[in-house]
Amino acid sequence: MIKSVTLKDIARETGVHTSTVSRALDPEAKKALTDEVVDRVRNAAQRMGYRRNRLASGLRTSRTMTVGLLIPDITNTLFPPIVRGVESILENAGYASIIVNTDNDIDRENKLVEVLLERGVDGIIDAAAHRSDPRIVEVAQENVPIVTVNRLIEGATVPSVVNDDAEGIRMLLDHLYAASHRNIAHIAGPKTLSTGVARRLAFERTTKKMGLQIPNQAVVHATRFDEDAGWLCAETLFQSNWKFTAILCANDRLAIGAIDYLEKHGMKCPKDISVTGFNDLPFLDRISPGLTTVRVEQFEVGRLSAELLVKMMKDPSAEVPPTTVLPVQLIERASVAAPKT
Repeated sequence: MIKSVTLKDIARETGVHTSTVSRALDPEAKKALTDEVVDRVRNAAQRMGYRRNRLASGLRTSRTMTVGLLIPDITNTLFPPIVRGVESILENAGYASIIVNTDNDIDRENKLVEVLLERGVDGIIDAAAHRSDPRIVEVAQENVPIVTVNRLIEGATVPSVVNDDAEGIRMLLDHLYAASHRNIAHIAGPKTLSTGVARRLAFERTTKKMGLQIPNQAVVHATRFDEDAGWLCAETLFQSNWKFTAILCANDRLAIGAIDYLEKHGMKCPKDISVTGFNDLPFLDRISPGLTTVRVEQFEVGRLSAELLVKMMKDPSAEVPPTTVLPVQLIERASVAAPKT
């Protein structure tokens, strides 16, 4: 049986104390050592075939160096850049992530949170949070570091990193107004999610400020942020018999579903109806007619959420902002044109 290489073995090889070896192999603690010592220890560890025993380390420190990452829909291309942003920080800090998919189901989310806690994660990044999410709030009150990303929990003190939904909606409405649209419908996101509600409220506030007369039937709520929901909501809008010339959708997938509905019913975007989205998912510039949308900072929102979480895990008393809001950018493509005369 081959004996595992230990810290003591590396200490004897390099002529330094065991505690120095431990610090040199720690992504954060190594900063207290000189580059020469760190390089010497790490080169020796690699040469000798050392592999860190995270289980033993966790028993000593009461930390597992793992983070739970809750994703609402693993098939949604919005989330891989967020995950990459998260891991760009966690990896450098010595943490590994455990990614779980909730399917936007709060009961499933609650079960997966328990699984993560049983695994002993040191913290949680929640991209699947609902507006009302009692279990996440409860876990945070039990001193488990938690940061929500892309969404927030209303009335809670759980830190969040989100994009500027209100500004994005305002930019879209300004763009549609400049293209001479006055009758603008809205496919809103789910009422259970902060992004759905924030974007709908922004739509209502901004259209009122602009002096637009938008009836209640011009706003339809999707049950999910996906293409099928976009199709169904577009169908509902046309059944209302209110004459609109544009549809502002709360996300890109809803917009794709709405455009598909138009095409299947003999209409063209933007010739007959202009359509806009939100998020700027990959490949939208390659999907005819090219979707006008709002670009959110997908990688950055993940990166900042991980930075906050690492800070909280290292220092439970650290002060972090309750909400970090990132800027957004209007992306103009071919899905908006002047209304038919």
